[in-house]
Amino acid sequence: MSRNLAPWSLAAVLLAGTALADVPNVAVDIAPVHALVARVMEGVGEPSLIVAPGASPHEYSLRPSEAKALQDAELVFWVGPELTPWLDDAIDTLADDATIVALMESEGTTELPLRENALFEAHHHGDEEHAEDHEGHDHAEHENHDDHADHAEEHDGHDHAGHEHGEHDHGEQEHAGHDHGDHDPHVWLSPDNGSAWLNTIAAALSAADPDNAGAYYANAAAGREELADLRIEINSILEPLRGANFIVFHDAYQYFEAAFDFPASGAISVSDATDPSPARIAEIQERVADQKVTCIMSEPQFNPGIVASVMEGTAARTGVMDPLGSDLELGAELYPQLLRNLANALAECL
Repeated sequence: MSRNLAPWSLAAVLLAGTALADVPNVAVDIAPVHALVARVMEGVGEPSLIVAPGASPHEYSLRPSEAKALQDAELVFWVGPELTPWLDDAIDTLADDATIVALMESEGTTELPLRENALFEAHHHGDEEHAEDHEGHDHAEHENHDDHADHAEEHDGHDHAGHEHGEHDHGEQEHAGHDHGDHDPHVWLSPDNGSAWLNTIAAALSAADPDNAGAYYANAAAGREELADLRIEINSILEPLRGANFIVFHDAYQYFEAAFDFPASGAISVSDATDPSPARIAEIQERVADQKVTCIMSEPQFNPGIVASVMEGTAARTGVMDPLGSDLELGAELYPQLLRNLANALAECL
């Protein structure tokens, strides 16, 4: 055995430790976004999660460990104040020196308007009147970002999705109290948005950590391929069920419905999951009877008694849809499994 092997091995270990130490501290708001960030950081580092799995992001109180993760972060990824208005103040207070990336505001994100009514009518979400694509950016352009060397140069010193928090300004998006804005904040349930965000995440990480830019962009490209395959898989699950009527617990699934052309008939609660009024419940009960709705989906985060009251006297079955993947293991696999689980839950219930 060469006498030089041990010193060289020791040097490699020390260099690897140095590279790991240089990876930025990253904090992420919710588990599905954490999974996308984890996919991009795979083999380089791991992000910290702010909102505990299983908790509703609409209302939440930070635990000390979560506040510390936010305070230690050099880079924060979050959906934006539309989903978690309470987190806006926490970011301002605890992460004032971090680079903040509001994914809902990032290039390539398609937004859909909030739905206030209890009942939905089938329509094509792809129409321009129903969707906004930030800065006119076509999702297909993201498929041309595989050349991470060129892309890293393009983003050197410039992060179009993030900014230093000292200049953090929501402009028209400024939220007083718990105003959730005009758009549905459950944007991660569109695989197209997830695919776009992989690039945004890679760009922000590469700006903060240029030495690992190659890994970040390669991981993002692989993640986009995985989501393209997943779209095909989910369409095959849902295809035999098209035209079936179902009700969701709260209006969180509009992006999934639009992505797979699989519309719900209505939602018991509005997008921010506030308790439904008796009049809204009556509307849903009437829809269940009129359309002979066969499936009403509940959620693990909310009171199942409300679903039971809607189902009373009907032959509808119930299933569970979870927009956060509460029962899934944290990590890169959570996001695709979450979308797959939504399709499987519908298939089992309908």
